[in-house]
Amino acid sequence: MREIALRLKLSKTTVSTYLLRAREAGLNCWPLPADRDDDTTLKQALFQRVGRPPRDLTEPDWPRVSAEMKRKGVTLVLLWEEYRAAHPDGYGYTWFCQSYRAFESRLSPRYRNRHEAGATMQTDYAGQTVPIVDPATGAEYRAQIFVAVLGASNYTFAWASLSQKLPDWIEAQARALKFFHGVPKAIVCDNLRAAVAKPLWFEPSLTRTFSDMATHYDTTVLPTRPAKPRDKGKVEGAVLIVERWILARLRNRQFFSIEALNVAIAELVDDLNARTMRRVGRSRRELFEEIERPALQPLPDAPFEYAEWKRAKVHPDYHIEVLHSFYSVPHRLIGRQVDVRLTHRTLEIFYNHERVAVHHRRGPRGGHTTIREHMPKAHQRYGGMTPESLIERAARTGYHTAALVERLMRDRPHPEQGYRSALGVLNLRRQFTPDRLEAACERALTTGTISYGSVRSILITGLDRAPGPPEPVTAPPRHDNIRGPGYYQ
Repeated sequence: MREIALRLKLSKTTVSTYLLRAREAGLNCWPLPADRDDDTTLKQALFQRVGRPPRDLTEPDWPRVSAEMKRKGVTLVLLWEEYRAAHPDGYGYTWFCQSYRAFESRLSPRYRNRHEAGATMQTDYAGQTVPIVDPATGAEYRAQIFVAVLGASNYTFAWASLSQKLPDWIEAQARALKFFHGVPKAIVCDNLRAAVAKPLWFEPSLTRTFSDMATHYDTTVLPTRPAKPRDKGKVEGAVLIVERWILARLRNRQFFSIEALNVAIAELVDDLNARTMRRVGRSRRELFEEIERPALQPLPDAPFEYAEWKRAKVHPDYHIEVLHSFYSVPHRLIGRQVDVRLTHRTLEIFYNHERVAVHHRRGPRGGHTTIREHMPKAHQRYGGMTPESLIERAARTGYHTAALVERLMRDRPHPEQGYRSALGVLNLRRQFTPDRLEAACERALTTGTISYGSVRSILITGLDRAPGPPEPVTAPPRHDNIRGPGYYQ
């Protein structure tokens, strides 16, 4: 046996096992019998079932076993014990498990996807997070790790973000496309709440912002089926590689900012893509430059501008409320539902896919932004009214009209109390001529009757055309050195 093991480069135990099987099969003579000299019959004789064969050859009801395995708490051990209780001389546990797995593989065969160059970019978040310590407060928060991979070359990208919310998700997608220097035909992603509004089986719907991003980059988004990780098998494998080759190497390092973490991740991502893959014999970067990069579509000239979409109802004062601030829309849309697109600087309002208003975004809370053209005609006459604007309108008629309007607001405790009187005086130009209004205001100022009613009465009675009132005679002041009229009597 030692000589055989040495010449065939086998262990002595293996040689001994083969000799034992040959003796049990009756093949310990040479030459072999004529009916057992071919490979098939020889293998059947040597490798026949060892051990006590079962007396009861009744197979389990595999469809029922498969259905029972879907129930909570049910295991193969329990089902095998129930099978042996019904069939004491039946098959053993090992055979039971192997046969069940073979039945399951026949029931749901695997589909091996052939990844075309430039066809898909698969994206997902890793389950593992990285702690980041705030140097000011000492508080710790967990950074989420975004992973993207191209299907044909396995070229991998990783990025750390503060959360899995929509702004971070969109930023990570845009950074991945920039890292790949191109756009694939489709983006395959998980049913993340921030990305997929309704994860339906046949017709999933995306969030408006994610859909706009796909339109901007001229690609399509293919969400996977819920609870079907094989639909994005490439990124599932890439996540495992990132956790082992990148995050595991950072486990003993402490980070105080998300920027420092991303710098460390970028260095290890470059190292990962430069490593030679064992089964392929080439690196991810080499495959990417050779077959994947030429197949990608070019990036657009401008990067995608992040924008959120909201729904709002137009209030009776023709304003909508967005993030605790109020913005005007055309008054004809009162009571209607409008779509609002918010970017970092602007706010756009759409109705029936038509943009009806654009505003600059206000601060975090409070305040109204109103465009004069959105008001009804009646409101435009009062909107944006100030003492200066009223005096300016009055000055177009004449100096005395402007002086009277200024007095109407100055003589009140608050200027706003004189707005209606001033508007009334200005509206008299429609009934009477501007020249007559100017003359009436001059007479009112001379007589000291500063009111709308006095000016209107002067115009109706025609006193604006009568000679002006005589200058009032003032009595001499009292003094001991001044002789009065009694001195001459």
